[in-house]
Parts: sequence; C-alpha cells; structure tokens
Amino acid sequence: MRAGAWPPAPEALPVAVVDNHCHLEFPAGEPELTVEARLAEAAAVGVDRVVQIGCELESARWTADAVETFPSLVGGVALHPNEAPLHAAGTHPSGVGYADAFAEIAAIARGERIRVIGETGLDFFRTSEDGRDAQVAAFRDHIALAKELDLPLQIHDRDAHAEVLDVLERDGAPERTVFHCFSGDAAMARLCAHRGYYLSFAGTVTFRNAAGLRAALAVTPLERVLVETDAPFLTPHPHRGAPNAPYLVPLTMRTIAQVKEVDLGLACTTISRTTESLYGPW
Repeated sequence: MRAGAWPPAPEALPVAVVDNHCHLEFPAGEPELTVEARLAEAAAVGVDRVVQIGCELESARWTADAVETFPSLVGGVALHPNEAPLHAAGTHPSGVGYADAFAEIAAIARGERIRVIGETGLDFFRTSEDGRDAQVAAFRDHIALAKELDLPLQIHDRDAHAEVLDVLERDGAPERTVFHCFSGDAAMARLCAHRGYYLSFAGTVTFRNAAGLRAALAVTPLERVLVETDAPFLTPHPHRGAPNAPYLVPLTMRTIAQVKEVDLGLACTTISRTTESLYGPW
C-alpha cells in the first residue's frame, strides 16, 4: 500500500483526457478510497477515462472484472518483466509455470474491453542477469500476442533502453507501440518518434531533477505524446512521495503543455484524440 494522505485536487482541465496507465487494484492513501471514489474524483477534474493495467496473474484477473464493472475503464494485461522470469524459473509464489501463466494472459487479452498488451518489456534494475534471457523471451511473446490480436503494446523499460529498442527492431514492433512512463533522453525520444512509437509521460516529468526528461518531451511531436499516472506511484510535483491516483493527471498535463509551449486546451484535445485512436472508444 502507498501510505499517506491524499494530495488536494488540482484545478480541473479544460478538456477531458485519459490516464493512459494506472493500477487501481493497489490499495493506497489515507483514507483508503474505493475504485468508484477514485474514478469520480478523476472525472471531476477532467480525467474521465482510464487505462487500467494488470501485469501479473492476480491483477490481470482483477482488471478483467473491473473493466466490465466500470464504464470509464479499459484494460491492459501482461506478465510484468519482473514476473516472467519467476514463472520461467519455477519460483513464482503462485506456483504457475511460464507457459500456463502466459496462456492465461493471452486468454484474458481476448476480452472486448481489454485493449492493450502490457506492461511488458525489460527491467534490468530489479532482475539480475540470470533472469534476462527469460525477460527477453517473454517480451517477444507479448510482442507476438499484440500483433496476433491487433492490440497496442505498452512497454516497461527500466535501465534497458538499448536492449528494448533492439528487440523491437529485430522482431518488428506492433503498429501501435507505447513507451509507458518514458524515461529516455532526447536522442531516444527522437528515435522513438521516428519509428512511430508513442511516449507516455508520468509524474516524473514534473520532478525538479528531471530536466533531461523534459528535454525528451520537448523534442517529441505532440501527436506522439500520452499522459499517465502509473498510480499509485510516481506522484507529480509538488506532492512527490504521496499516494497517486488518476485525479492528479492535471498536474502532469500542465507541465506537458508548458514544455511543449502550447495552450493547455490544445494539449488536452490532442492527447485525448491520440489516446482514443490507440485504444478505441470507451
């Protein structure tokens, strides 16, 4: 649980946008709020649609149920790059091997309101070298699944920029490929935009020490930009360290508009249009 008091609600956005990536199954905040309450608070400030991500078996099952319960949600499912090696090694707490775990994810992904394969990719921060081959193999499986189902791919990339780009180049990226919580530099942002990828910016872009990330945003065409919370993590400035939820997207959106030197309403309209073009109507 991400503990602490909830930050105050920011000023509402002039045009509604989508939280491109969050984890509503995680308990967070004091007092702990229901999913209904978090979605209502988000809608009140102009965040009226949410992409809920379930990236291990239990949360994927939760996501499949949630998207059928809450009309403002669509979902994404995958085996997180830190989960896949555990399944492959037979050490996952669930006791489920990789083949069975991936088969369940693939079955859930066929639901009408599951619109994303993700988050998948590579994480060389938490997984040691012993698990990296399993990560790459799982990443490739998810790329193939996204292509098979004609769904967008959401990528988790931590300390593995070159390797992620290499796998995408060798296997061929799905037509709609999104870097969730983009963390690369301006050169990587230019390369991703050139390849037709989309870059989703989280609260990290608002941090005082994130000048390099803002430089990456500055060179990314607005039509390739998405916004997300990754809630309950990565709460934007000035509430860094507090619990996060979709209602705090406006803080990140204002930074995006400022860095891109465009009117906030235009930024919101463009990002909303781009998000729906990726995932379809809610």
